[in-house]
Amino acid sequence: MSTRPPAQTTIDVLIFDYNGVIGLQPEPSMWTRLADLAGWPVDQVQDFTRAFWSRRAAYDAGEITDHDFWNGLLRGGRAAPPGSSLLDTLRRTDTAMWTRTDPAMLHLLQTTQASGIPAVLLSNAPHPLADELDRAPWCATLISKTVYSARLGVNKPAARAYEAALAAAGWPPPERTLFVDNFLENCQAAARVGIQTHHYTGDLRALLARLPQAVATSVVPAMPAAS
Repeated sequence: MSTRPPAQTTIDVLIFDYNGVIGLQPEPSMWTRLADLAGWPVDQVQDFTRAFWSRRAAYDAGEITDHDFWNGLLRGGRAAPPGSSLLDTLRRTDTAMWTRTDPAMLHLLQTTQASGIPAVLLSNAPHPLADELDRAPWCATLISKTVYSARLGVNKPAARAYEAALAAAGWPPPERTLFVDNFLENCQAAARVGIQTHHYTGDLRALLARLPQAVATSVVPAMPAAS
């Protein structure tokens, strides 16, 4: 879904979601590893994943601690009290699942930066992941500002999340700002704030069609040929 602006509308700022846009989704083996650490049998990984997501919104919003999040997920008599090695391992393994990035999107960020269009990161992320992303070289060099749900105290699609991203960008006109997210609901919420949106489904060329021509023509030659 895209809220298309009038032809030739200038884009002053890009606001990117992280996971599913810049960041790659975890591989199945990563979920299996995390479920095993939490004490779930290998044939119950899907059940673990559902339980994980049912608790994740509160964790992403900073409403519960690492210990609270994992305490409700552990099985097989396992416990991970604050300061324990198991809690630290769960936190590090979980964070590592979300830190792989799409090279094509990093190239896009490099190109938009070179063209003078700043990029803001707006992500639903708990404190450990937010801290890790901020330490990543690509984020430090290609992202002008970061806004994370755990630090803000609210998740997308709340309007306050988009307002915080606009504030971080220096309050550009919403109609000259493009928000990119892989969840349609988040795009619809940003559109209600007046921001241009692009629902990203993995089609980089569709995203490039929303960007200034100088950016699109610089990125396309570096993209792999369509199969």
